[in-house]
Amino acid sequence: MQHTSPQRATEDATRSPVTLHVNGTAHTVDLDHRTTVLDALREHLDLTGAKKGCDHGQCGACTAIVDGRRQNSCLLLAVAHDGATVTTVEGLADGERLHPLQEAFLARDALQCGYCTPGQICSAVGALAEAAEGHPSHVTAPDQAPDRPVELTPVEIKERMSGNLCRCGAYPHIVEAIEDVAR
Repeated sequence: MQHTSPQRATEDATRSPVTLHVNGTAHTVDLDHRTTVLDALREHLDLTGAKKGCDHGQCGACTAIVDGRRQNSCLLLAVAHDGATVTTVEGLADGERLHPLQEAFLARDALQCGYCTPGQICSAVGALAEAAEGHPSHVTAPDQAPDRPVELTPVEIKERMSGNLCRCGAYPHIVEAIEDVAR
């Protein structure tokens, strides 16, 4: 009869295999239960586009698309998202062709240091999808029909992107880039 030491049993009880479908590829990794989706992406899958800014869900640098919705990946426990579909900034391009938002950010010079840019772009992808689906924001007109797309005016874009901070202050160009793609 084989006995497991109490320490070994505790170690085993704190880890689980987790499968994340990241950028079209399934990855199964053995993770500590405290591992966030952000840490799984960066430390276990070597996808470093999403950044660890505040690690409290306040800056948006870690934004990724999780099961079709933009999420602060630093707040998501990976074990709770076993089987989830995750798109990071690395997965937005189509081969060598950049995503339209990536192209617009370059064309509008909507970045300086670039630290927040992956999160800004993933958040903008989510904001465009939400508006297209008719999801209102705080500034959406009260008479907006719930089943109609929301027009992405500069005020609407600023509100929808308010969870993403840019330490360099590239906000005007970020709004212009998103406007270009929304048209």
